[in-house]
Amino acid sequence: MALDAAGLEFDFGAQVPLAGMSGGTGLGHAIASVAYRDTAPEEIKKPNDAATVKKGRFSLLEPDLGEAWTRAVETRMLAGDRKPLIQSFGLEPGVVVEHALNAKRIRRQRDRQLTAIMVAFGLLFLPGVAIWLGLFQLRRTIAGSQDRRAGVLGMLVLGLLAVLIAVAVIRAPLDGVLRIYVWSMLPAPVIGWFLAQQICERTARNLRTHWSNLLGGGDAGARIPEAVQQNPNDAEAERIRLGLAKLAAEQGSNMTYYAGPKGILGMGVRWGSWQLAEELRPRDPGREIDPFRSWDVARAIGDQLRLLERGPLHTGGFTKPSITHWVVRHVGEGAGEVSRPEGPNADGYSFSNIEVQRICNEQQYDKGDRHYVGVQFVLWEGELVVTMMISVTVLHHTLRIEVTGYTLGPVDGFFREKPADKTREVRDPIRPWKKVKRPRPLVEVSEVVRLAARAPLTWFPKRLDAWGGTIAFPEPFGLRHVWATTPWKHRFMVDDVLRTATPVLRVAHAAAFKVLAENGVDTSAFDSRSQALGGAVQAPSPTKADEYNM
Repeated sequence: MALDAAGLEFDFGAQVPLAGMSGGTGLGHAIASVAYRDTAPEEIKKPNDAATVKKGRFSLLEPDLGEAWTRAVETRMLAGDRKPLIQSFGLEPGVVVEHALNAKRIRRQRDRQLTAIMVAFGLLFLPGVAIWLGLFQLRRTIAGSQDRRAGVLGMLVLGLLAVLIAVAVIRAPLDGVLRIYVWSMLPAPVIGWFLAQQICERTARNLRTHWSNLLGGGDAGARIPEAVQQNPNDAEAERIRLGLAKLAAEQGSNMTYYAGPKGILGMGVRWGSWQLAEELRPRDPGREIDPFRSWDVARAIGDQLRLLERGPLHTGGFTKPSITHWVVRHVGEGAGEVSRPEGPNADGYSFSNIEVQRICNEQQYDKGDRHYVGVQFVLWEGELVVTMMISVTVLHHTLRIEVTGYTLGPVDGFFREKPADKTREVRDPIRPWKKVKRPRPLVEVSEVVRLAARAPLTWFPKRLDAWGGTIAFPEPFGLRHVWATTPWKHRFMVDDVLRTATPVLRVAHAAAFKVLAENGVDTSAFDSRSQALGGAVQAPSPTKADEYNM
């Protein structure tokens, strides 16, 4: 048994996490690729400008995108006291977390080597290192952390300052061993830099290989040996194991959240709604209808929806749908976080079946959570999520069956960007009137200095966050919905969305009418209304259904 920060109890048994075996899709790999990128952290605002980049005290210690992403994923998704997450339909969040941990492991190996170099060539020659770091920090301050050019005036100032320092060191009034030490104070860090550059270049190529493989369908497995316990007191492995297990449990939650015009978080905006509402009248004169509950109708609809993939003809048809009885909670458009299920009938991150039935039967009016039967199709390798939600309510003598459609589009193209080769233009030695492109190192001089300066501090992540900076994800956070774009510009995706509505509507109505007929209800009015809706739904027009044109 284990308790999370909120006091929820879990029994995960003796499971051992197997790295890279979470069954992630191509979409999950695309999002996971950010962990291996070496671009500017501000790029995280491309897919969603609600993401924030917090600057640290020293630009020399700022992280690149991969480092900042890895840190943000770990703290947001594995921390024991984290806020609840939104389900990520269409991908497995564990895959993204595993690759973040794998990227962290690769960088940690590099940082160990850089730290050893810093001790050998930095600590022993600390005054020289301080001078070099001061010059690089001054250059970054003049040029800006991402602009690699300091300008003519800035370079003149830096050059003059470097000459003055060199002259002062050479002409220092010292003799013997101390003189040799002072003279070696400036070149020793350069030797250390050369060794560090080899390590950084090798690691950069390794990270870019993972980045390319994730987007190209190659060997994209993540290795996280630190997640396997080496002894009973291995706290880090236990933290990762428990965090991944909690993440999987939360992904399987049957609770979701309605955020006003944003639709259902994780499912997208509501684009269409079809309502059938008729009076419950007995079929036989002089006889009352047999008592039944909303849950009886909702359960019958859910059972019939499982047969959507079957048909009378041998065609492609529907893929296997996911059927869930959802508990939906309203949180509002500007909500910064969501809440977990609570109360005696909450089971971890989900509501118990008894509580779901109670909500379906009793909470149809006034405040409280609501019940929906959801049928969901994950299409286009996770790029398109189509969800149809059905609610059944009975007020006085009127039974209402409402079918609504929600769609979550593809993620931003930013996640599909492959690593670009770094090149420079030089004059051809044979044909000097022409310029040719030559490959240049993946890690520039200033980048080696940045990595070497950060390396010893990676063992103190909170301090490094304050000094170097961090990124924060949009809230309420889920790996899928915060990066989604609209599907309405893709012809075939639009077709798939619109074609889903008609068969789902007819199956829901047929299943409901069967329950009504079995309980002595006159279904003639329901049949007439259903036929009218069946005609209208054949040409659905997507609208912003939650804005009501107001």
